[in-house]
Amino acid sequence: MIMQSNKKTVYLTFDDGPSVNTDKILDILKEYNVKATFFVVGRSDDKSRSMYNRIIEEGHAMGNHTYSHEYETIYSGDENFLADFRKLENYVYDITGVKMDIMRFPGGSNTVMPHKYCDDKFMVRMIAKMLYDGYQYSDWNVDSTDAKVTKQNKDMIISSVLGGVENNNPAIVLLHDSLPKTTTVEALPIIIEELLKKDYEFKTLHKNSFYVHFRR
Repeated sequence: MIMQSNKKTVYLTFDDGPSVNTDKILDILKEYNVKATFFVVGRSDDKSRSMYNRIIEEGHAMGNHTYSHEYETIYSGDENFLADFRKLENYVYDITGVKMDIMRFPGGSNTVMPHKYCDDKFMVRMIAKMLYDGYQYSDWNVDSTDAKVTKQNKDMIISSVLGGVENNNPAIVLLHDSLPKTTTVEALPIIIEELLKKDYEFKTLHKNSFYVHFRR
C-alpha cells in the first residue's frame, strides 16, 4: 500500500459493469463533476460498447475485471484466467483505443475461489504475472455492502460508505454498477453530497496511484 496522505481523498470504484446503471451513474458523476474508476467486464451489446467510450471520454478511469467474471472459468487455471483477461484487454482496446493498466481480481485478491477450482498458489502466480505485465491491481478498504445481497438497502449502502470513508484515508470504495444494483444508483448522490460537504477530494485510480492490496 502506498503511503497515506493527510488530505482527505476518496476513490469511488464500480465493479461488474457496464449496464444501464452505468449510464445513470455517469450522469450523476457528471452532475457533481466527480471522477470515478470503473472495473469493467465484457459486454457486447451496442449500449455497453458505447459505455466503455463514455467512461473514457468523460475523464474516468477504467480497469480490467476479466471478460466473463465467471469464477469457475477464470479461477480454474492460469491459462484460463489469462485468456479471459486478455480477451477483455483486447476488446476494450479495440473499442476505445485505451490500453488499461489497472485491474481488480473478481472477488478481490484474497478470494478463496482458486482454492476450490485450482490450487492455493494460483493467486500468487497471477499477481506476479499482472505486475510483471505492467498492471497494478487494487482491492478496497471500504465496502459499500451492495454485493452482500442482490439489492441492498439504500440507507445501508450510504452508512457503510460514509462510515468506512471516515475511518480510511485515502479510501477506495467498492461499489457495483451491474444490472441489479439500482439502490447503489439511488445512494450515490447522497454519498457524494455528504463527502463534498466534508471537503473530500475525489480521484481516479491509475497505475501509480494509491492502491490497496489485501493480505493473503
